[in-house]
Amino acid sequence: MYVFGFDVGGTTIKCGFFTEEGVLVDKWEIPTNQSADNQNQIPADIAKAIDEKLLEKNVDRKEVKGVGLGIPGPISKEGDVFHCPNLKWGRVPIRRLMEEKTGYPVRVGNDANVAALGEMFKGGGQGHSDIVMVTLGTGVGGGVIVNGKIVGGFMGGGGEIGHIIVNEEETAKCGCGGHGHLEQYASATGIVRVAKKELDAYNGKTSLNDVEKLTAKDIFDHAKAGDEFAIQVVEKCMTILAAGLKPVACTVNPEVFVIGGGVSKAGTIITESLKKHMSENMMYPLGESEIKLATLGNDAGIYGAAKMIIDEIL
Repeated sequence: MYVFGFDVGGTTIKCGFFTEEGVLVDKWEIPTNQSADNQNQIPADIAKAIDEKLLEKNVDRKEVKGVGLGIPGPISKEGDVFHCPNLKWGRVPIRRLMEEKTGYPVRVGNDANVAALGEMFKGGGQGHSDIVMVTLGTGVGGGVIVNGKIVGGFMGGGGEIGHIIVNEEETAKCGCGGHGHLEQYASATGIVRVAKKELDAYNGKTSLNDVEKLTAKDIFDHAKAGDEFAIQVVEKCMTILAAGLKPVACTVNPEVFVIGGGVSKAGTIITESLKKHMSENMMYPLGESEIKLATLGNDAGIYGAAKMIIDEIL
């Protein structure tokens, strides 16, 4: 038997065809429909992609048990999207529309939560049933998995780790409109923002002054090379990230925090710093969670989408 997993992004839809054991048979991408009627066109495009893949693989429709879907927005327990700016959606009954178009049972989740489920299933959190995934990219995303299940919350906002408030005195706005959120300090853009602010007040020598267009990668690379100022910035940002994750540890007490997203490519400089700061001033055993790097990259969403179906339908 087989399942499909789809991860819908603003530009492309990542597609995965899996056995019921979670073995990836094939993966590919299709463009995300940008039309005004894309809430109907996207399910139709996915249904077409399913039919084409089954024909290509010579698999009977009856051998497919369901479809999992990750969407960049909060999802209700009924499978409705509350709001999805990337797709220009308000409330859309995406589960119902998908089931009508595909003819299969469908399960829908927020894309970050679904990616966390994927990392638990076959990635950095494999072998654990209680994990928190933190994605450090342009923003900071997250997903909470307890006893192998996504914690989505009553309006689908569970796991929005990037919007934990870590600085009540911050005056600059977060992308969501709030102030002092974790995303403003630990995302790729946040780390650069911190570095530039610190640089204005720094009187010592730093090789970062020679970088024309500063990126988070530059900061981590120069820290690894021993630049004192870059090390200082990394330590500050990781201390703030740990401060944001400590309340999560106190609430969920996960076996492991899995760190993903583009910034995570910096590697062990992140995990080692977090391990140090996460254990500071924490009651035992709340500071004992492992810190690991994600391993599935952009495939985490399709694995998690497949896992939703494997768990709930099969």
